[in-house]
Amino acid sequence: MSDKLNAATAMSSSSGGSSSGGPPENSRRLLFGAYLDFIRIRFLTMLAYRINYYSGILIYSLNIGVNYFTWMAIYGNGDSLGGFTATQMTSYVAVSWMARAFYFNNLDREISTDIRDGSIAIQFIRPYNYVLVKMMQGFGEGMFRFLLFMIPGMAIAMLLFPVQLPTAPSAWAGFLVMLFFSFLINSQINIITGLSAFFVENNEGMMRMKRVIVDLFSGLIVPISLFPDWLSSILKVLPFQAITYLPGSVFTGRVQGVGIWNVLGIQIVWFLALLIPIVWLYHAARQRLFVQGG
Repeated sequence: MSDKLNAATAMSSSSGGSSSGGPPENSRRLLFGAYLDFIRIRFLTMLAYRINYYSGILIYSLNIGVNYFTWMAIYGNGDSLGGFTATQMTSYVAVSWMARAFYFNNLDREISTDIRDGSIAIQFIRPYNYVLVKMMQGFGEGMFRFLLFMIPGMAIAMLLFPVQLPTAPSAWAGFLVMLFFSFLINSQINIITGLSAFFVENNEGMMRMKRVIVDLFSGLIVPISLFPDWLSSILKVLPFQAITYLPGSVFTGRVQGVGIWNVLGIQIVWFLALLIPIVWLYHAARQRLFVQGG
């Protein structure tokens, strides 16, 4: 991968005065290949520690079990709660926790560590976009989690609990696309939190608070429809519901047909909106680093 980056840098610098479109095009192609390598390398790195994720499947299955029996005790003989039937709640709990296995990452902590140990200065002068590299690394980890954590974990959950899978192809397609946007939005929030380390002495508390807020207000712990009306109204104008609650609603069939496009549109809007603070923080961080001499 370093050879590709060096080649891209050389071609970019050597083509500064050239009117030909060849070298810049080759440079972009090499850089794109380097970004793909970041995905591959992170996937292989996670594969080397796959034993840890076998225990993770067990832990997530226990989380699903605790939530399942809690909700069944709450339902009692009732048919519906917050718009969820007991079967839908079981499916929602299972798919929400296993979706978290895919979209979860520690990009905020990785960025914060790079800032604290000073390695961010080296990252900033390399011929790639640091934030995009982190997204690629997070996606490589996400692909590992999807294939070797989420899918096996969901299979185990289906064996242990009465999980009901969607039957409509549109529900499956909508859910998988929305799951990808869940990863993007969660990663964006992590990147924003990580870059904040440039402007505060220690963002450890901020990272912990972010994790609690995301898990709670995304609907992972409690579906948003069960929150008080005033709080539910606030959460509907925040990005957190786009991480867990909306994809879970599609998976359980609470959102169908044209409604799938509507909730996907909400995710796309938040993905685009969160690009604004990321770009601003990234440029402010670079300026702050260069002004202070790195």
